[in-house]
Amino acid sequence: MKIGIIGTGAVGSACAFATLMRGIASEIVLVNRSRDRSRGMATDMGYGAPLSSVTKIRDGDYSDLADAALIMITAGVNEKAGGATDRNDPLGRLRLLDKNTAVYRDVVPKIVAVAWDAVLLVVTDPPDPLADLTRRIAGHDRVLSTGTLLDSLRFRVHLGRRLNVAPAQIEAQVLGEHGTSQIFYWSGARVGGVPIIDALGQCGLEQDDIQPSIENEVRFANISIIEGIGASQYGIGMVCARIAEIVLRDERAVVPIGAYNSRYELTLSLPSIIGRSGCVQILEPPLSDDEHTGLKKSIEALRKAQDRIR
Repeated sequence: MKIGIIGTGAVGSACAFATLMRGIASEIVLVNRSRDRSRGMATDMGYGAPLSSVTKIRDGDYSDLADAALIMITAGVNEKAGGATDRNDPLGRLRLLDKNTAVYRDVVPKIVAVAWDAVLLVVTDPPDPLADLTRRIAGHDRVLSTGTLLDSLRFRVHLGRRLNVAPAQIEAQVLGEHGTSQIFYWSGARVGGVPIIDALGQCGLEQDDIQPSIENEVRFANISIIEGIGASQYGIGMVCARIAEIVLRDERAVVPIGAYNSRYELTLSLPSIIGRSGCVQILEPPLSDDEHTGLKKSIEALRKAQDRIR
């Protein structure tokens, strides 16, 4: 199956590389405002492609996206260029919304004109309100945002470090907005079926002692990464490749990902069943009182963002 990637900046290139190496597509088409950049990237990766599965990677125009099963949209201003790297800024990634809305109003109609049947994966920050915009422009519900899947992986990594266990053995999710209002689903976190709070106690750790530091590390991980290498790109590239795999294989995997929620009339992350048509069903987790309050605040932040671009 064919996958399209719009934008070949830091994030788009990481998405392309991770998707190529995962070997999930027969063809990857790179579309960029500068055709020279997408051509150079496709050529470079193409020389290494024989080490992966049989995947053709090439540059192209929007017309080359016809028959794509999934299209990743990574175009737009990133956090560093858009001035969204202040840990004390309550807007966080939402500061990029106005500039990237203009990009999406230009890009999405061009995609839909040639690939109406494709699942559209919004990667550009802030992904949740941009997914709502994409859904309205596209006129269908096959729109996902990367949401809090990467945040959830970061949550698992930090819990694994505290417990000295493999992060893959931990079930832990971040819900709501992919941004400063996100909530950490502590009450539902497990390791080997054991509630994470009990596991911490058995390891001589107290939730109150580690919760603030873990949440801070996860919430501002992107800024820490940008301070080191200039862009937060590799983790999200791996996440996008995994989402593409779930969609193309119709896995019906349950992941915390951004999907339009008719109950709240906006896109946010909750545990969702993902398949070939995008989001098949959203599951409502049982939340503690504090988590429920936090989710309400996250919804309100996203609603305000949504109102800005209507």
